[in-house]
Amino acid sequence: MPKPTAKLTAEDLAPVNDPNGPRHKIGPTGRPLPDLPVPQPPAKTGPAQVIAMCNQKGGVGKTTTTINLGAAIAETGRKVLLIDFDPQGSASIGLGVQPHDLELSVYNLLMQRDITPDEVIQPTRVENLDLLPANIDLSAAEVQLVQEVAREYTLQRVLDPIIPNYDVILIDCAPSLGLLTVNALTASNGIVVPLECEFFALRGLAMLTDTIAKVQDRLNPKLEIVGILGTMFDGRTTHAREVLDRVVQAFDERVFHTVIRRTVKFPETTVVGEPITTYAPSSQAATQYRDLAKEVLARCPAG
Repeated sequence: MPKPTAKLTAEDLAPVNDPNGPRHKIGPTGRPLPDLPVPQPPAKTGPAQVIAMCNQKGGVGKTTTTINLGAAIAETGRKVLLIDFDPQGSASIGLGVQPHDLELSVYNLLMQRDITPDEVIQPTRVENLDLLPANIDLSAAEVQLVQEVAREYTLQRVLDPIIPNYDVILIDCAPSLGLLTVNALTASNGIVVPLECEFFALRGLAMLTDTIAKVQDRLNPKLEIVGILGTMFDGRTTHAREVLDRVVQAFDERVFHTVIRRTVKFPETTVVGEPITTYAPSSQAATQYRDLAKEVLARCPAG
């Protein structure tokens, strides 16, 4: 194992003044924190950057990241669409939508040619943030799409008409590398990989990068890894710091400087059905997702 990073204080995580010029403290990834500007509202809406949140391991913070990153980007004045592409419907629940009450979902949009996106997309309580919800019906699409011609491009086909209507589209993928996830990667410009700072999550990263490489080679050469995001980080444990160090050693600048720390507030936000940026806007967790939004927008300037 690499040598763990030193325990950081809050003072270490901010730029400091230096008579010899600007100097930045070291962040939790062991690198100097960038001084990113506050994103300004775009002059016009669209075309959208489509970003998939993907990791085949469950419980790594994909849905939490999709919801809160989407809300943080929406705060910058950008029009954001969040696509729940997991049959469990967790992203829908996290934004106050009950999946079993849905008359139409992303499943209908994929499988029925007479359904339009406007019939399925719902506004949320967050300004500039819309939702394309999902429920258990989506699990049937995995089987039914096998019979379709160009089955990997089904999601891309239904998204094409609404790309001009949004600045950023975030896809919350299911915890698998099946046909639904391949559809999400084929429809996307970029991919964000939430990675729990824990050894078993690290083991699956090689399998995921192999799948991404195959999609790039065979289906979507424009797909790029926007970044790898350390989640559920607890800097008090040697194990979490060692895992984060190893990821940075392997992927270097592909790893976001922002790290999402463990907090009891995330389960609370699921209960109330809103993102952390509105439930606890001044919390450390909300600040972390706003910092992540800055990094994502800096790496996807067209968004």
